[in-house]
Parts: sequence; structure tokens; C-alpha cells
Amino acid sequence: MTHNDRSRVQLQKRLGLPFAIAIMAGGVIGAGILRTPGVVANEVPIVWAALLLWALGGVYVLLSVNVASELTTALPKAGGIYVPVRAAYGESMGLLAGWSIWAGYVAGAAALALASADFLGSVFPVVAAHGTSFALLALVTVTLLNLPGVEEGRVTQMLGTAIKLVLLLGIVIAAFFVDPITAAGNAAPPVGAEAVGLLAFITAFQIVLGAYDGWQGPAFFAEEDTDPARNIPRAFFRSAVLISIVYLAINVCVFAVVDMTTLRSSDLPVALVIDQLLGPAGRIATGIIASLMALFTLHALVMTTPRMLFGMARDGLFFRSALKVNRGGTPWVALLIASAIAIPLILTGAYVLVFKVQTALSVLASVLYNAAYFTLRRNAPDLPRPFRAWGHPVLPALILLITTGLFGAVMVADPESGWWVAGFTALCLPIGYILHRRRRLVRAE
Repeated sequence: MTHNDRSRVQLQKRLGLPFAIAIMAGGVIGAGILRTPGVVANEVPIVWAALLLWALGGVYVLLSVNVASELTTALPKAGGIYVPVRAAYGESMGLLAGWSIWAGYVAGAAALALASADFLGSVFPVVAAHGTSFALLALVTVTLLNLPGVEEGRVTQMLGTAIKLVLLLGIVIAAFFVDPITAAGNAAPPVGAEAVGLLAFITAFQIVLGAYDGWQGPAFFAEEDTDPARNIPRAFFRSAVLISIVYLAINVCVFAVVDMTTLRSSDLPVALVIDQLLGPAGRIATGIIASLMALFTLHALVMTTPRMLFGMARDGLFFRSALKVNRGGTPWVALLIASAIAIPLILTGAYVLVFKVQTALSVLASVLYNAAYFTLRRNAPDLPRPFRAWGHPVLPALILLITTGLFGAVMVADPESGWWVAGFTALCLPIGYILHRRRRLVRAE
């Protein structure tokens, strides 16, 4: 690699602990939490059981970041969970993990742009009439905001996360000042745990885990952190606790204000809390709040995707043009590629198919990631580990067992996605082998 190549691929160490917390909390906490309490309650219409599932979701994230803290600080490179998977299992599995996560983030960006426009369209008819155009405008605006440099993205992400937390805190506080909502004469009798099937609990828990998804944020920016050995574990654990508290608080306030019958039939239960406080203006406030939350979550995804592509390109798993970094520290080619691919997903609605397949691929990538922890412990015992996972080997084995079980459940529930996973894996194996042989030949020369 020439001197010009080295300068071209250099990311800048400009980020610290506040940003790492903001990218994780901001990437997880989105407009979905305004909707999912009702979806979970519809599957498990028991207050204590639903709250338990949300608490277990927080435990799942804590177990996950325990492993991620060790892997990220041991290999603090751009690329996120792809990095240790490739280090442990080579190009084929690295390719599988990296591309599946990247595709999911791009599809997520398309979905969030449309969601932001949809929520705003519930308030302003002109937005509803041109929803796709406004979704494209949101995506392009966020992309252009991140194009000049990492500083602009850092400030926006921290500000956006702070605004979301303040808005949600306001909703929780509002719950103390509104009268409870009860169904008009047709309230269903309480449901016992024995009446709820195991499948309903599993489905509800998968929905909860979907609401917690996106916790990997700090890992993608480890290379740009001024002190990753110190900041990354702190950001992981503090954000996990913060997110859990926020999610539990939102659910408690919803259950306190909305009765179970009404909650199960509501598409946006948090809106009912706001409506009780503000009256007719509540629906307008809900639409604006939800739109802003979706927009700021979109920002987190748009800022993250270039780091994934950058990491893969550096290892020869994508075109080297994705390694170009501008003076502001942004991998600008990788940024434009991700947004360019998200545009047709917005226009055609193909993100739905991508999401369906990527869900299974993402769970498989999580299995590989947690398995990589044990593989690297065995094969690279001398690898510097500024943070060592707590409770080794029991707690890391527990999260590996959970992710493996989830993967099996997804395959059983959606066999079609299983075929896509098998096909994608079969494609990655020969490509990874070819890339590995090519790299060996180059080194031999």
C-alpha cells in the first residue's frame, strides 16, 4: 500500500463516550417503542408478563454487550460485528456476517424514511399525499448532513438522542397527570398465564428483541474513538441500562393509563396517553414526535452503514473506492453507496423482502459473533483484551445459546427465509474461498 493509499483510508479519532452512548441509545430507541407495547400486549395480555418480557429484553442486551465489549476492544476496527467473525472464521463467514448486517441497515434506513413521512403525513395532508417524495427528501437530507464530516454527524446524533429522551420522559411524566382510559362496557376479563400459549410468549419476546435491536452501534465506530478500551465498554453497559429503563418506563405508563382491552386494539398506544393529556392536539403531537424519532433513528443508521462498508472494503470484500475518506473523516463513497441503494428500496417497497430475509441472516450473524468469542479465546489467547467479559464462560455461553435458539425458532417459523439463508451462505462460501486464495497469492509475491 502506497503512502497515498494509507492517507486515503485513514479514519479520524474524533469520537468519545458521549457519542458512543448516543449512537447506541439513539439507534435503538425509535418510533417503534410508541407502537410495540400494544403489539406485545396483544400476544401476552398480562401486565406482569409483558413487563417481564421487556425486562428480559434488557437482560438480553446486557448479555450481548458483555461479549461485544471484549470483542470490540480487542479488535477496535471499523466494521462492527463483522470484524471478529472474519478474524475467527475467515472471509466466507465474515462476508456472510458483514453483508447481512449491512443489508439490514440499508433496508432499515429505507423503512425509517418512509415511517418518518407516514407519521408526519398523519398530521399534514400534503405530506400524506406525497409520502414517497418526503421519504426521499428525509434520506437525502440526512445523507447530505453527514457528508461534510464526522463532526456534523456526531453533533446531530447527540442532539437527536437528547431530544428523543426528553420527549419520552415527557410522555412518562404525563402519565401521572391523566385519567385512566377504560374500554366502554366491553372490557375483557383478566387473562391468566396458563391461558397464554408458549408460542405467544416466543412471538412477543421476538417483538421485544426487535425493539432492542441496533445496540451494536458503538462497535462500528471503535476505530474512530479516542479511547476505545475505556469508552466502548462504558457506552455499551450504560446505554443498555438506559434503554431498559426507558422501555420499562414507557410500558409502565401505558399500562397505568390504558386498560388491556383498549391497549390490545391500539396501533399506537402511546398516542392514547398523549391524547388524554392534550385532547384533540394530542394526535398532532404524536405524529410530530413519532416522525422526529424515526428521523433521528434514520440518522444513526445512515451514519453507521459507511463504517461497515469501509471495514469490508479494507479487507478486500468490496471495491476499494469505498475506502475514500474526506477531510472531515467521513467515508463518503461508502455513504453515498448505501443511500443510493436505499432509494430504490423506498420507491419499490422492496425493503419488506430485504427485512424478511435479513431478520434470519441477522440472527445467524449474531450466532457467529457470539461463537467467535469462544473461537478467539481458544485460537488467539495472546490477543490484547482491555476488557474481559464477565462471567466467563457461563454468561457468554448463555447468550450464544439464546441466539442459537432464536435462529432455530426463526427457521421454524419462516422456512422461506431459511432457504434464503442457505442460498446466501452457499454463495458466500466459494467467494470467501476465492478471496482467501487471492490474498495468499498476493502475499506470496
